[in-house]
Amino acid sequence: MWGRNVVLGGGMLAVTWAVSACSGTPAPPSPSASAPTSVTSSASTSESGQPATESNPPGDIPDNQAFVAFTPPGAAFSVKIPEGWASSTAGATTTFTDKLNQVQVGTAAAASAPTAASVTATDVPAWRGQVPRFALGQVSTVTRQAGPAVLVTYQGDSAPNPVTGKVVRDAFEHYVFFHAGTRVDLTLSGPVNADNVDPWRTVTDSLRWQG
Repeated sequence: MWGRNVVLGGGMLAVTWAVSACSGTPAPPSPSASAPTSVTSSASTSESGQPATESNPPGDIPDNQAFVAFTPPGAAFSVKIPEGWASSTAGATTTFTDKLNQVQVGTAAAASAPTAASVTATDVPAWRGQVPRFALGQVSTVTRQAGPAVLVTYQGDSAPNPVTGKVVRDAFEHYVFFHAGTRVDLTLSGPVNADNVDPWRTVTDSLRWQG
């Protein structure tokens, strides 16, 4: 997974995710500050010294959200991303953000298709060291319209909100696709209590290889 500007993001998977075209192994996103909120609290840190967590941040993507096709410059694939979201690009990773949700699209050259075992051995340790309070969920292989993908679910904290000092606990879905020497990472992230199952499925099912 690559992050939310924050941190595509996020998520579902921060730090801006940078992808190494040489190694094919993505670096996790850098955590972004959570959006300002009108909720006030006298405690901005927990008893453990960690930043306090927002109890009920907004996060659901609207049911009427429109999606548009996105093709990174020079890439041989397209993927649908939510229309109207702010975007930024760092290297081979483009991040789309709206409020507390994020989608990241990253590409890298790869000699072979990643597997659940290779992602667990190579990518997960990198994310664990860079995502605040990283908590691994599951690593599995799933099937989408573009073919099989390795799916990693995990949780992590956003950067502290500059106003409240609190963080948002994010849930990430990180998909790793492969085709003809190209690795594509889709990282989807949002608050753990957000109901974004349908929009995340729209994004991950929309990937189309060109050629």
